Amino acid sequence: MRRISTLIGTLLMAAALAAQQPALTGGIELGNIDKSVRPQDDFFRYVNGVWLTRTEIPADKPRYGAFNELADKAEADVRAIIEAAASGTSRAPGSVSQQVGDLFASFLNEARVEQLGAAPVKTELQRIDALKTTQEMASEAGYLASINAGGPINGGVEADSKDPSVPILYLQQAGIALPDRDYYLVDDPKFVEVRAKYETYLAQIFTLADRPNAVADAKAVLGLETALAKVQWTRVENRDAVKSYNRFALADLSKEMPGFDWLAWAKPQGLSVDRAPDVVVAQPSFFKSFAAMVPATPLATWKAFLAAQYLTASAPYLNKAFVDAGFEVFGRTLSGQPTQRERWKRGVSLVNNNIGQAVGRLYGEKTFPAEAKARMQKMVANLLEAYRQSISTLDWMTPDTRKQALEKLSKFNTKIAYPDKWRDYAGLDIKADDLLGNVQRAQKFENDYQVAKLGKPVDRTEWLMTPQTVNAYYNPRMNEIVFPAAIMKPPFFNFEADDAANYGGIGAVIGHEIGHGFDDEGRHYDGTGALRDWWTDADAKEFDKRAQMLVGQFNAASPLPGLHVNGQLTLGENIGDLGGVSIAYKAYKISLAGKPSPAIDGQTGEQRFFLGWAQVWRSKQRDEYTRQLILADPHSPPEFRVNIPVSNVQGFYDAFGLKPGDKMYREAKDRVQIW
Repeated sequence: MRRISTLIGTLLMAAALAAQQPALTGGIELGNIDKSVRPQDDFFRYVNGVWLTRTEIPADKPRYGAFNELADKAEADVRAIIEAAASGTSRAPGSVSQQVGDLFASFLNEARVEQLGAAPVKTELQRIDALKTTQEMASEAGYLASINAGGPINGGVEADSKDPSVPILYLQQAGIALPDRDYYLVDDPKFVEVRAKYETYLAQIFTLADRPNAVADAKAVLGLETALAKVQWTRVENRDAVKSYNRFALADLSKEMPGFDWLAWAKPQGLSVDRAPDVVVAQPSFFKSFAAMVPATPLATWKAFLAAQYLTASAPYLNKAFVDAGFEVFGRTLSGQPTQRERWKRGVSLVNNNIGQAVGRLYGEKTFPAEAKARMQKMVANLLEAYRQSISTLDWMTPDTRKQALEKLSKFNTKIAYPDKWRDYAGLDIKADDLLGNVQRAQKFENDYQVAKLGKPVDRTEWLMTPQTVNAYYNPRMNEIVFPAAIMKPPFFNFEADDAANYGGIGAVIGHEIGHGFDDEGRHYDGTGALRDWWTDADAKEFDKRAQMLVGQFNAASPLPGLHVNGQLTLGENIGDLGGVSIAYKAYKISLAGKPSPAIDGQTGEQRFFLGWAQVWRSKQRDEYTRQLILADPHSPPEFRVNIPVSNVQGFYDAFGLKPGDKMYREAKDRVQIW
């Protein structure tokens, strides 16, 4: 927590700088507006139509938009930081410069990777082939989990939903390589084609690794993954925070879910009944069914499955033949992406994913000035006040629930730009000539870092994203909203622009993240982050009625012929968008302090607010990728994230004069207002 004196000093500095600034711009990219489209009929294409027409999706991406533009810029900035660290004078073994520079260098050294071929995976594959019992199989699956190299179970250490002051191990279903269970189970021709290509891929990587019986093993692995998919929960079921909290004693798992040696699986990860006496199992029926499959399935099939999982995780760090095989199915087939990203870009991602805070410290401090942070803090304060006013006057909420909602709001924590405390990677061994070894050691380092949290108080200063990530998040167990530095740039946040576009951009994003604290999942957590029911039955019923109206609006949205948005899967994000734009509009009005909004470029502040919301979602994506996201992504396609929320907000009707007959017009009774 920053001291009062520091905050006041920053605000005074920002005020002094503002006095020296030239007149603020409107913040709207006017050249992207398509005046042949009426804003009352399709606001997304009105604001972004010219951009959509002139922009081609880069061949190395499945989609492209404002997020990607900022990510490209952040990627180039991080590359410069990495190269500066690699060429610096402080290159002592174990130093950040040595770790960052040598990890990047190991990825760029294609000659070394080609020379090694499949050799880096041979030792592990031999271990898998030597397994003789299901107990040994469980131990091997645990080892692969410790290096993030696949297996039937995902695990992570997080704050306990029932007591957020302490961490606990959470276990999640896993075991399938394709994006969603439907890819295995639905007989649509497109899914049948994907399955066939995936099976071909499996045979190909087995062959590249010099494994016998490649074709037969590929068929067996696909069959086992299909069996796992059948017993997995759907993504909609997984969104139920209450049903997915199931606490078990680690020592009792073998009795509750017999067939799999859970303690043998836990041991290679540093887990034991002493270190992790209790665990939370998200999908008990899946784990029970999986455990029963272990003795019922030939050990040879499990060995082929583990080999496939390990090779798929390792392929990006092997020679070109492995990389191309993986890209063909996971890039070209599933996402419609014509070409791979340049190697240096994949190298930057490697560094970000494994030691991201090492470069994030330099990135955040260099790219986000203190005066911008002060302006963001003021915006957050206005958004929290707007939520407070809205909750205080809701006509559908009873006093008891309202009191606790306001209490939760008062306890929100906000993290902006970059952490106050940074990760220490001391002890992580990085070598310039050992790419796959670097990745595996980094993942084991991360595993040990997470396991070491058990038995200690939760660190509430920790960030789950690096500063160079173009995104934001809400963590219900911490009751916190987090905004990395990389997203706080135009068009989301423009320090040289008037407040209207910024409230419509980053302000609505902030409102969206706050809204997750009160969406269909977040509302089950209280102000301390504890999972408990603090709603009266009447309020819960009214909330669900309004939420289902929103589900219906999005169910009707169709990005491609015959393909519809899943309003239930996307409900949390849709509530976030609706609340975000509604509350940010109210916060913008608060910022005006009763004064009329300034007109800039012939647009009122109210119009520029909504224009700012629409321009941050400018994006286009390949059809294959759209199909994948509709099944697996809890976010709706961009055009619907713009048009549907604003069609429920009265301020949009006032700003652009919507009337009956306009395509985006909804009767007042059909508009959804939750917060």
